[in-house]
Amino acid sequence: MGVNRPGPQSYSSRVAYRSPARWYAWLNHHLGAALARLGLLPSGVVALEVTGRRSGTTRRTLVVLTDHDGDTYLVALAGESQWVRNVRAASGHAVLRRRAAHPVRLEELDAEHRAPVILAYLAQAERRGGQRSRALQAESYFGLDPEPTVADVEAIASYYPVFRVHPAAG
Repeated sequence: MGVNRPGPQSYSSRVAYRSPARWYAWLNHHLGAALARLGLLPSGVVALEVTGRRSGTTRRTLVVLTDHDGDTYLVALAGESQWVRNVRAASGHAVLRRRAAHPVRLEELDAEHRAPVILAYLAQAERRGGQRSRALQAESYFGLDPEPTVADVEAIASYYPVFRVHPAAG
């Protein structure tokens, strides 16, 4: 009998916010952010630190950096998640941490400019883990076919906030 392992977190439903499974949230909160801060996760995975809009305390979550056309981006797979709301409330001021702290300003893209970044996210998944990884992420995270077109991604882009990463002004 095979081992029953949890699959990837599904973020493919078409609602404003898709909450993570309990096991995924626990893993992210208790282990993932610490491992990212230490630089022990795959390259491109970082801990995002942003001030909580209600608590005023630093909130941490794992995010994956996506490179596209010479810029770096964050794609909010869960949609209007707490970190997205906190970034907006903080006027984009945040810290990306992987071994060292990197203060940044995050600029949200309008929905009509998100599709190329989401496609870059999927291309990056393929470079890291092959075509199967890309297909799995296209389906699980975005509810798309393994080889989505630009039009396919444009149709769902409004559900996935995307932020361009800028170094914070000194």
